[in-house]
Amino acid sequence: MQKILLVLFVLTITFVHSQNVQLANDYFRKGEYDKSAMIYKKLYKKNTNNRTYFKRLLTCYQEKENFEKAKELIEKQKINFPKQYYLHVELGYNYQLQNKNTEAILLYQKAIGKVKEYPNSANLTGRSFRENHLLDYALQAYEIAMKKSPKSRFGIYIASIYGEKTEIDKMFNTYLDMVNNDPNYYASIQRYIAKFITDDSENENNKIFKKLVLNRLQDNPLDAWNNLLSWLYMQQKDYTKSLVQEKAIFKRSSSSLKKIFDLATITLAAKDYDTATKAYTFILENTDSQIEIIRAKQNLLRIEVETVKTQEKLNKIKTKFNTLFIEYGKGSSTLNLQIAYADFLTFKLDKPNEAIIVLKEVSKVAVSKYIKGNIKIKLADILVYTDKFNQALITYTQVQSDLKGSEVAQIARLKIAKTSYYKGDFDWARIQLKVLKSATSKLISNDALKLNLLIGDNIAEDTIRIALKKYAKADLLSFQNKNKQAIDTLSILLKEFKGHAIEDEALLKQAELYKKTNQYAFAENNYQKIITLKKDGILVDDALYSLGNLYKNELNDTEKAKEMYQKIIFDFVSSIYLVDARKKFRELRGDKSIE
Repeated sequence: MQKILLVLFVLTITFVHSQNVQLANDYFRKGEYDKSAMIYKKLYKKNTNNRTYFKRLLTCYQEKENFEKAKELIEKQKINFPKQYYLHVELGYNYQLQNKNTEAILLYQKAIGKVKEYPNSANLTGRSFRENHLLDYALQAYEIAMKKSPKSRFGIYIASIYGEKTEIDKMFNTYLDMVNNDPNYYASIQRYIAKFITDDSENENNKIFKKLVLNRLQDNPLDAWNNLLSWLYMQQKDYTKSLVQEKAIFKRSSSSLKKIFDLATITLAAKDYDTATKAYTFILENTDSQIEIIRAKQNLLRIEVETVKTQEKLNKIKTKFNTLFIEYGKGSSTLNLQIAYADFLTFKLDKPNEAIIVLKEVSKVAVSKYIKGNIKIKLADILVYTDKFNQALITYTQVQSDLKGSEVAQIARLKIAKTSYYKGDFDWARIQLKVLKSATSKLISNDALKLNLLIGDNIAEDTIRIALKKYAKADLLSFQNKNKQAIDTLSILLKEFKGHAIEDEALLKQAELYKKTNQYAFAENNYQKIITLKKDGILVDDALYSLGNLYKNELNDTEKAKEMYQKIIFDFVSSIYLVDARKKFRELRGDKSIE
């Protein structure tokens, strides 16, 4: 019984203490310093070794301009802890608050002298200088300690202070020195640097950082410098430059090809097919691994599929698939290749029945439940392609239930939403899409948000949803690769619902289909209509960017392309296309940058 009472007593004391601390903190945050000081004084009395209590109580006195009490507190702390040399800083700052700068400077110098004598005191002394906004003194303290004890880890504080002082070049150099002295710092330093750079290669901080790293690379070719350059170029979406760095690292150290694979995957998703092709080709030239060879060849085929424009080339791609199957078989090592082949048969050659046979055979070989899930998703895609929506929904739902919480399940849920949308069941689609807002994959959550906005914006104006149903029908025809029918459906929609909220969406969708079918003049006309239709519309920057790309890549009109990109730069500063538009504008203008 006595033990139970003792435990209850201890728990009560602990609870009361934590309540007092919370109350003192609340008063402090609100600026009620008299009330806060009363509680901190009691807390400090019970635990004079707690620096937080001491510092908060000191600040309360100083905020109320009770400098004598503040001085008494500091002097008492100095008596209790004579080796806490940072107290010279606190006393000096107390004088500075009273405009007694001569006395303050003498105490700051005394604190710096103690750091020279006792380098270990730099931690608290530097921290005290920083807390009191005395950044130059803090720098001095840390730098002295680093010279006295090179292994001390004050570099991170020094760099941070340079950042506060906006001396960005010194900050970057300090971080780079840390990596140079200890490569284990690389990952953490990269996180700190990421706070100061953007995805714009012309950002001043980006330019400073690139120059500093290039200088170090020229003086001492370390993998760390190539890695940092590659990482910087990735942030800027300069994928070709990033690949150059990754190749240099691989050639120097003959390390794993993983980073080049990762880069190739990112560039493929970004539709930078030229860089992706170079990356996969490099992999093929430098690996003996059958798994890596198959993966690289599959993705090179994928690039061909996504860029193909003639039936003759489609037939050649089919031959290439079959050549790979002859060479590597149709076993577990080519599962993804076989799934890709089924997709190709359906969506490029319009042979869904052949594709289903392929997928059923693949399913017999697959062991992983996630691969099986992907196979079922692809089967359901084919069911949507052939207008068997209910069967498709059942199949997607099975995957979503069997693999709850996984990315495969989230993909299945997105497909459920899209299929429901194609059917015109917009309410059920939106329920699924709302769940996907917090999807772990940014691509999935973005796709879900975009479709949810499309549905939401249009059902608000059209209660019977006729226009949206017609648009969804066109979207389905596009998914089924029935491009002419999709274009015709959108033409009817645009004629019947002129001035409707969905008009600009329909024009944009139709323009994409015109581009896909090489009808560039019609695509140009649609983009121009969007731009003139609603000058402040949410799709105007999409139209400008797409039109710029059309002029640049298909119509070879450099001046008009520059004009479109320039409009985004000046008139749409918050556009997601701003950085790319600026980059392409400079490229067309002939700007050159340091490599």
